[in-house]
Amino acid sequence: MNQESLDYNEMVESALRSVLRRALLVAATEGMPGEHHFYVTFRTHFPGVRIPPYLRARYPEEMTIVLQHQFWELTVEEEGFSVGLSFNKVQEQLVIPYAAVTAFADPSVQFGLQFNVPSGAAPPAPEPAGDDAPSPQENEKPRPAEGAEVVTLDAFRKK
Repeated sequence: MNQESLDYNEMVESALRSVLRRALLVAATEGMPGEHHFYVTFRTHFPGVRIPPYLRARYPEEMTIVLQHQFWELTVEEEGFSVGLSFNKVQEQLVIPYAAVTAFADPSVQFGLQFNVPSGAAPPAPEPAGDDAPSPQENEKPRPAEGAEVVTLDAFRKK
């Protein structure tokens, strides 16, 4: 891109990631309101992602975490967030830069966002991970419910 052009795609992407950050900030400071719960999908090998090696081996491309009942130490910062989750009764702390996030959804209000994260190959379908005993709903792929508002930038990108 030359210096005479505005990068609207980057501006919109940044604005949408701020929605993710603000939702996480509310959950971190006030707790999860009502029936809200979040699915956050991220690239496991993205720079700055810190997850245990066994999780990276199990989820070599993407991983989806569920923030609903059993999470702790949710810390929201300018460039990313960290959260404690339990995997097979082992407590782990994950660090995830916002730039690594490919999707964010809150099925309780039928809301979802998809983000552009560069990758060499198409990732496999994400699998939810999180609570020791996920509910049947959490075992489903993290897709917004029917009629959900999903915002993608593909329609605005040059082909």
